[in-house]
Parts: sequence; C-alpha cells; structure tokens
Amino acid sequence: MKKVFLISLAAMTLFACNSSKKADQTAEKGSVFYTAYDTPYEVPPFDKITEEDYRPAFAYGMEQHAKEIDSIANNPEAPTFENTLVALDNSGMILERVSSVFFALEGAEKTDTIEQIAIEISPKLSEHNDNIYLNQQLFERIKTLYDRAENLNLTTEQTQLLNKYYKRFVRGGILLNDSAKQRLREINKELSALTLQYGNNVLKETNNYQLVIEDEKDLSGLPDAVVAAAAETAKANGMEGKWVFTLQKPSWIPFLQYADNRALREKLYKAMYMRGDNDNEYDNKDIVNKIVNLRIEKAKLMGYNTYADFVLEETMAKTPKAVYDLLNTIWSYALPQAKKEAAELQAIIDKEGGNFKLQSWDWWYYAEKLRKEKYALDEAELKPYFKMENVREGIFTVANKLYGLNFKKIDNIPVYNPEVETYEVTDADGSFLAVFYTDYFPRPGKSGGAWMGTFREQWVDNGVDIRPLVYNVGNFTRPTQQLPSLLTLDEVETMFHEFGHALHGMLSKVNYKGVSCTNVYRDFVELPSQINEHWAFHPEVLKLYAKHYQTGEVIPDALIDKITKSTYFNQGFMTTELVAAALLDMDWHTQTQQQTFDVRKFEEESMKKIGLIPEIIPRYRSTYFTHIFSGGYSAGYYSYLWSEVLDADAFQPFAEKGIFDRETAQSFRENILSKGGSDEPMKLYIRYRGAEPDPIYLLKNRGFVK
Repeated sequence: MKKVFLISLAAMTLFACNSSKKADQTAEKGSVFYTAYDTPYEVPPFDKITEEDYRPAFAYGMEQHAKEIDSIANNPEAPTFENTLVALDNSGMILERVSSVFFALEGAEKTDTIEQIAIEISPKLSEHNDNIYLNQQLFERIKTLYDRAENLNLTTEQTQLLNKYYKRFVRGGILLNDSAKQRLREINKELSALTLQYGNNVLKETNNYQLVIEDEKDLSGLPDAVVAAAAETAKANGMEGKWVFTLQKPSWIPFLQYADNRALREKLYKAMYMRGDNDNEYDNKDIVNKIVNLRIEKAKLMGYNTYADFVLEETMAKTPKAVYDLLNTIWSYALPQAKKEAAELQAIIDKEGGNFKLQSWDWWYYAEKLRKEKYALDEAELKPYFKMENVREGIFTVANKLYGLNFKKIDNIPVYNPEVETYEVTDADGSFLAVFYTDYFPRPGKSGGAWMGTFREQWVDNGVDIRPLVYNVGNFTRPTQQLPSLLTLDEVETMFHEFGHALHGMLSKVNYKGVSCTNVYRDFVELPSQINEHWAFHPEVLKLYAKHYQTGEVIPDALIDKITKSTYFNQGFMTTELVAAALLDMDWHTQTQQQTFDVRKFEEESMKKIGLIPEIIPRYRSTYFTHIFSGGYSAGYYSYLWSEVLDADAFQPFAEKGIFDRETAQSFRENILSKGGSDEPMKLYIRYRGAEPDPIYLLKNRGFVK
C-alpha cells in the first residue's frame, strides 16, 4: 500500500530576493499576496490569483523578507527571545502566502507556466535559504540565547524553538570556513534544480505512456467498472471506441489484478517500473548520479561520514545502524513469508497449466485469484460499498466520535480546481478549528501519490490563535458517467492515512510556526497518519460508512468477516517491497565515496545483498523514487516502518478499552496531535502511552507473530 506524505515546500524553504526596482515595477500584478486575504476564513482567493501574479509576488515578498532578516540581524538591542527568535519565526509572511499557494499547485495543478516558474525560483530559493542560515550576525544573536538558555526561563516549547533554529544554522553550514560555505551554496543550488527536474521527469514519463487496446478480447477478466473507466480515458484522448490504460495507479493496478492477457500485463507493468529509465529526454539515471554524489560531498563538507548520518541526526532513529537494525529485523520475518506466498501463487499457475515461472507482473493477478480461493473475497465485490463520498463521511464520523470534531461543507470559498471540496471544521464546543480542502482524483498536472499540506499553519499572533488551512490531495479512482468513485481497499486506507496527517494540522495548538503542525521529526510525522488507518476496516467503523452506492445497504457481516480474515493476506509481498525500497534508499545514502554509479547495477547488487526474490521488485526503483530524490524523504523512507512501531503500539489502548474511548482519544489529541514539534517526540509519546513503544505490535500488526 502506497503511503505518501509531502510537506509543502513553503513550510520548509525560504526564498531568494530580487531587486526592489523589479518588485516596484510588478507590485500591482502580485499584490493579491501582499496583505491578509479579504476572504472568508482568510483563505487564498484562487478566483483572483493568476499565473502572472507569482513572479512579481515572489520578487516583492523576497525583498520584504530580506529587509526583515537584516533588521533582526542588525538590531542594536541585546538579543532576546522575542526580538530575535520570535521575529525570525514570524518573518516572511508575504513569501509564505505566495509560496504556500504556488507549491501546492506545483504538486496538484501543474501547468507549463508553473513548471517554468518553479525552475526559475528553485536556485533563488536555495540562495536565499543559504543567505539566512549563513548570516553570521543573525547566528551570533541566536547563539547568545542558546548559550544562556538555562537562565532565560523559557517554556519547553520556547526551548524547542530555540534549539531548532540553532541546529538549523549549524546544519546550514554557519560553522564552516568561507570556501566551504561557498561550495555548500553551490551544492544546495544544484540539488534544488536537480530534485525539481527529477520530479518533472517522473510526472512526464507517467503522463506520456498509454496502453491502447483496440480488441475487446484483450479486456478479458477486467471488471465492467475498469473497462468503463478505460473507455472514458480513451474518449477523452480522442480515441472513442478504444480503451486506454495509463500509469496512474487507479488504472494500472486493476489491470494487473484482473486482466487475463499476460503479455499486456507485462507490457503495462514494465512501463510502470521503467519510468525514468528509458534512455530518453526524461531519463533520471544521470540525475540520480548527480544527486547522490552531491549529497556525499555535502555530508563530507559538513563533517559526516555519509549523507544518511547527516540526515538521521535530526530524527528519532539518530543513526544508520538503528535504521538498518529495524529494517533487517522486519526483513527477517517478511522475506520467508513472501517466499511462501510466491510458492502459493506458483501452485495456482501450475494447477492451471500455465507452464511458466511466476514473474513480478503476475503477482497481482494470481494474488487476486488466491484471495478469492482462500477467503472468497473479490475486491470488485467490495468496491460498491466504498463510494468515495461515503468513505470521506466515515472518516469525518470517526473524527467526531474520537475528538468531537464537526465538518460542514462550505461552497462560498474559492478553490483552485472545480473538483476541490471544502469544509469548515469546528470543535465540540463549536469553536472554529480549520478549513479542510479535499482534492482526490488524478489529473495530468497532478503528481502521483497522496499527501497533506497547508495553505496556512496554526500559530498564535499577538494573543490571537491563527487557525490552519489544511488540504489532502490524492489520486483515487475517478467517477465515470455510469459510476461514482468506488474505491479499492488500498485507496480507502490511504484516505484514512492522509486524513491522519490532516488531523495533525487541524488540531495543532502551539504558539510558534516553527514547531506547529507537522514540523516534527520525519520518522515521527507518520504516527498520526498511520494510527488513523486502524479505524478504516474495523467492523464497528465499517458499519458506519460502508454502504452500497445504489441501495444504501450497510455492508453485510459476511463481507466484513471476509475483510477481517484477509487482514494478513499478501503481507509478505507488501512488507518485502516496502522494506526493499527502504533499504535501497539507505544503500544510496550510506555511500562514502563519489563515483559514477551504474544505477541498474547498484539496484541489482542492493537487492541481491538482501536476497530479494525475483518475483518481487522494490516498491520504487531509483529512477522514479520521488520520495528520496525529489520529495524530502532521502535516508528517510524507513520512516513509515519506524512510525509503525509507534502506531501499532499506540493503538493498543483503543484495542483494549474500545476504539472510540474518549479518554484515550483525548490523551492522544493532547499529547500528540496538538503538540506539533513543541517537545521531543519520545517524551510526547511516553506522556500518551506511559512507556516507550513495544516493537512486537508491529510484527503482530502485519501477521508475522501471534
């Protein structure tokens, strides 16, 4: 199951400044971003924002931000928490407005113009980021506070903010000599451009491929809904009367599950896993080389043995050894199970007289047959009960029962695409908490996967609690002319997952933006999302939302029983492909010497080392592994499993006391969801659970131990 979470670049990155002359000349066009929005809830006025606004808004915002930084750094007064840390944390409001909108659309609504602007902005944002974190005068003010922190009577949250900014400067290279600083600037600028190009290449490879079927016989085995969707895709592309399958997950996964034509399954699957590896204009092998080598150089420059050492210093895991230990432990359980599953699938092939060895493009097809054989469970039989709107309502109901939240659909605020829907979120006492946007269907301009982000984070401004504007983006099964959006089990789980991230944003209750919302360690950020998955298929929850889209009939007990009994089905495969990808990520980022890597050979050796069976490939190959080469998860893909240790343990009180136990939910809200990064993650976790997490629950969660 694919779980992707991308934090908006606006929340992580600062941008470069241009001349005031240019800003003055173009201020009128970008002025929509210059002051607080005059809209309900102060949401972005998408009905007034044009692509022509971005360049001048960035220019003006950069200029203002640079002035603010200069004012803080050169303040003649002695540094205080307020005039230095709070001032820095609150700086760049105009940039924050334009960047939060721009980079949200760069992921969900990319056009050629937006892509070009992103290419132009990338080196500038890298330069300005370095200008801030290599500003010696500003650092000296922060260091003065850091050195005497014990005498400042700071709260825990304030201490966290101070520590974060101090480390950010140190990790930004402030302690390097001048020549090393200059080289670091060059590396950062190159990396910003390369990671952007990598992601653009993956998107274009994904959009450019179509499997066009003209002979109806080649549709054998496919459910009617899948065929109908393919026909609509063909029609939309000027090929009425044919059927088109794409590399969007809602298209290629069901084809692999159900299509009887093995040759076509192979063709489509290979197109998926060869993205970025076709020796064409969108090939990513050279870019992978450059990124990996630049990261090695950066790590050495910063005094670390590997890039993984550098990254993991600011995580719960801390070291590559800790990550490898976790992954290898899980691998020792997953691989034997995957081998058993492969043998079961091969037995079906042999029984049917297939006379061939199971290959990776066969796995989904024969796994579906095995699921029917073992559990009499056909996913096509389940989908009518998982209408997207019903699933979303179920998610809202769970949030209401756990945390008292209420969701009211609102139609009076502008959105960036007609498919986006918006909700006002209020607390149990009626107080306003957030605006929530949903954007669930694939489009050519949308990156693959699913993620959460914010147009505005939560913080306190002069005593006023600024509430967040949160969005979930996905690429789920589209509705057709005949059918509504009917989700797969994986898509249902992903919706619950991303909404867990949204809850982390909505329920944030801190004072400073730097520790708000999801500004936490990468291997802690998945806890709120993954624990939310536990409610998706619980029988008590299914009864609340899983209703047949035609009859309104609640999902029958017989189907719920089948879902429950099949909980651990195919876990060997799913865990193995996930851990394999995490190990590939770690292998890339524990390299110690720059060299010319043969990307294909590197992957082969990495997988050979761990004994990955040929019937399974890593969930992501290097040339389309956007998490680690363009999405901020470098040396961090393991985080899903690290967080699963937490979420599996964290769910136990609900399992013991009741899945809607309000006391447990309130503790989770107060100690985890509302706290953001205002304290150390393990301290927050222990306050909730009373002890550190027990890894045994992860193994139980995946069915590897009783």
